[in-house]
Amino acid sequence: MKRRRFIGAAALATTALLLGTLAACQSGDAAKPKQSFMNIGEFSVNPKDGYTEVRDGAGRKLALIARGAKAPDGFAPSNVVEVPVRRVVAYRAFEVGILAALGVPETLVGVTDPRDKWLRDDVRRGFDEGRIAYVGQSSDVDFERIKAQHPDLVMTWDPSIIPMLDSIGIPVVVTTTPVATCLSTHMRFVEFIAPFFGREAQGKAYFDKVAAALKTIRERTQGLPQPQVMWGDIYEKRVLVEPGNAWVAELIGLAQSNYLFDDVYGTSCIEISTERFIHSGKEAEIYFTYRTPARGATSKAALARLNPLIAQIKPLGPEGRVYAPLAHYSQSSDRLDEILVEISAILHPQAYPGHQLSFFTELPNTDPVKIAKKD
Repeated sequence: MKRRRFIGAAALATTALLLGTLAACQSGDAAKPKQSFMNIGEFSVNPKDGYTEVRDGAGRKLALIARGAKAPDGFAPSNVVEVPVRRVVAYRAFEVGILAALGVPETLVGVTDPRDKWLRDDVRRGFDEGRIAYVGQSSDVDFERIKAQHPDLVMTWDPSIIPMLDSIGIPVVVTTTPVATCLSTHMRFVEFIAPFFGREAQGKAYFDKVAAALKTIRERTQGLPQPQVMWGDIYEKRVLVEPGNAWVAELIGLAQSNYLFDDVYGTSCIEISTERFIHSGKEAEIYFTYRTPARGATSKAALARLNPLIAQIKPLGPEGRVYAPLAHYSQSSDRLDEILVEISAILHPQAYPGHQLSFFTELPNTDPVKIAKKD
């Protein structure tokens, strides 16, 4: 229990920080946000005289300069980005959503999923117009395809591509870190990306909207019973969960709920033992699976068929609740405020009467019986 009390205190501190930032953003001239040094988890934005210095998820320092301006001393050519960026390749759907949140979806020219994997209208339209190209799987991109798109910038989780893109003169920013993103960083990441596109005011406005949703969540769930929650999955050879330092875990704590892996620390989708998963699962009341319905999460019984071990956890019983993400959930970072509210509504349905799920689906105990059509 000591660990959970610690997480609860951390959650309160996070709330105070976020709400304090929200209040600061609401004062002064919103159209001209104050320029100052800003830490965003492992990321930072530091306005200098004539350029902006940013630190990415790999700890690299990049200089953002106005188009045609002289590059500052101390930066290799590949670490200098002319802004606003006009053409970008993005590895993750998360960054694609952030571009939409900033109002610059038209800058996207390359992605690592083919058209048929995308549910976003703006991306599908970009493919149809010939502006967006598939540049290969994120684990094995085609550098010739990237080069053919003439990007000003590549946003990636993979630092190993940097030497190759350096050699062809394409700047890279690493948008992930070795540990899971906390709630504050997840919400404020838009403010890290905004300077690349000259959209600082839009980035602050989006953060304000998300922070306001978090404030409402805190108010609605105050004093409610605290359900026991787990988030992860058992696969054939691995058991993966969201650690206690991940943004979803912190949100669960802020929404007056107990996250059962809050003592686990590390990267998102971190591996744990099967025994630990089953042990926590026997206490859980609500379970979020990683699997979408298309990947087999159609009912509790279907999950148990995929791996009988998971049948031992309490949420798969008749009184438990199990939720699966819908296919567009991972492509909706521009709707983060709505996602936060929906997770809170799942945890505390009594606080959100009539809420209709948009990003998750609650799994029935068994799959619906299919009735054969008569000839």
